[in-house]
Amino acid sequence: MQMARRLMTAAVLLVACSGPAWCQTLPPPARVADLSGPRFGGTFLSDGVVQRLKADDGIRVAPMITQFGWQVEKQFYNGGSGVAALTEAVVLFGGMEQGLVLPSLSWLVGIRTHEGTEFGVGPNITPVGVALALAAGKTFRAGVLNVPVNIAVVPSKSGVRVSMLTGFSLRRP
Repeated sequence: MQMARRLMTAAVLLVACSGPAWCQTLPPPARVADLSGPRFGGTFLSDGVVQRLKADDGIRVAPMITQFGWQVEKQFYNGGSGVAALTEAVVLFGGMEQGLVLPSLSWLVGIRTHEGTEFGVGPNITPVGVALALAAGKTFRAGVLNVPVNIAVVPSKSGVRVSMLTGFSLRRP
């Protein structure tokens, strides 16, 4: 009899304590938008970056280079707070106006507000080395067309690179 009472007490406690767990519900699946598209702009190289390219690779480059490339971007919407998470990989080729091909790869994670203001941070790899890229900007929308305008600052041991990029993408699921 006492064993049955203990089992009943344990069962009541288990049900009482697990009630909040029964009330939890999973959020709806996140909506994802693909905002990939071409990117172009320019990058200003500090004197340290110019000297590092010359010393390491024998590359003579002016302190300003053009950039052309592609950005693969995914934006994840949440339940309507107006802020979305995003991740993007940006592949750029710079210096072509000088007869050079200086590759750059960045992977950024960040946020974008409903109004289009965005911030991101992530690793950047170039012939100068590996560094951390900090980016900010605004995406302007016209129907299904998105036009991002971003500024990225990449400080490194060799110096600082400052890029201004734009491009376009079509909003598609």
